[in-house]
Amino acid sequence: MIPRGLPAPLVDAALVGVTLLDVWVNVHTDEPLRLAFALTAAFALLLRRRLPLLTFLLTLPAVLFSDAIFAALAALYTLASLSRHRTLLAGCALVFTISDMTSWPSPRFDLSDMPTLITLGYTAATVAAPVFLGRLVQTRRDLSLRIAEISEARDHERLLTDQTVLAKERAQLAREMHDVVSHQVSLIAVRAGALQVSTRDAEVKEAAATIRRLSVQTLDELRHMVSVLRASGGRLTELTPQPSLADLQRLVDSSGIEAELQTDLPDGLPPTVQRAIYRTVQEALTNVRKHAPGATATVHICHEGGAVRVTVTNTAPTRPALPLPSAHYGLVGLRQRAALLGGTVTSGPTADGGYGLRLELPAMGTS
Repeated sequence: MIPRGLPAPLVDAALVGVTLLDVWVNVHTDEPLRLAFALTAAFALLLRRRLPLLTFLLTLPAVLFSDAIFAALAALYTLASLSRHRTLLAGCALVFTISDMTSWPSPRFDLSDMPTLITLGYTAATVAAPVFLGRLVQTRRDLSLRIAEISEARDHERLLTDQTVLAKERAQLAREMHDVVSHQVSLIAVRAGALQVSTRDAEVKEAAATIRRLSVQTLDELRHMVSVLRASGGRLTELTPQPSLADLQRLVDSSGIEAELQTDLPDGLPPTVQRAIYRTVQEALTNVRKHAPGATATVHICHEGGAVRVTVTNTAPTRPALPLPSAHYGLVGLRQRAALLGGTVTSGPTADGGYGLRLELPAMGTS
């Protein structure tokens, strides 16, 4: 059996080399006809992969006219490893046996002679070895393909199972979001609207209007999220119309804190980069509002040296922060988003007691 993993040209060259050695041992140079047949058989092995039957036929004269039989055995092995016709293989084995038993130009094939029968048995065993070995290799190859198909089918089945479980979880999450979260946000919007109508205080009225507007916006986003979750892996659906750099000023103005936006970005940034910038500024301003009450913020966005840099810094808070629930996933999500685009996110306290967040992204696709 030929070792697996060796280059085909190297294997063929090795077979030709061994065959030439067989020719050198069994054929004399003063027999030009036999030498020609033997050399033809040796170099015919170079065709064994593409034309296995023709290669075997080209090696038969060497068996018939000389004792150099290695080339024919190698050709028969290749034919058995590639062909599925048992009758053809049996016929080739029989022809090889007869050719090897016959000594030309004076053939003698007497089956009544005991030494002849012994030689016939030995020859038959010799020719059966490459045939069975070739069939074994073919069976092994078929088995490997079958195992690969079964493994692929199992992976596909496992993927379908995972998708089914995921679809059930998404449907359950959609129900929870619709029945619980949407209901509570709706109540907030209704109460804020009622407060906006009933109060005479201008500041309270403005705060109630802001709460109502944010609640309605949150409800709209929740509806889109629920629709995506209920799709359960079907067609792709955007959560909402995705934000771009054109929405940054509105985001800063509606952040509820005193913030300044400074930007000099060029046109033509890819939508993914624009969304990453928007979400970074959104998360930074949300953190300022939650953790640094009374602080002011500065949002600086610039394009330098083939990279986009976003820096959001805030001053020290002027009053204690209220205890609000937080899963601490905001910065983790920003870092993951930046990493997907080949960028980085860093954050930390500033010297004046404030806090700073910095995003750096490669400016792909700028015009």
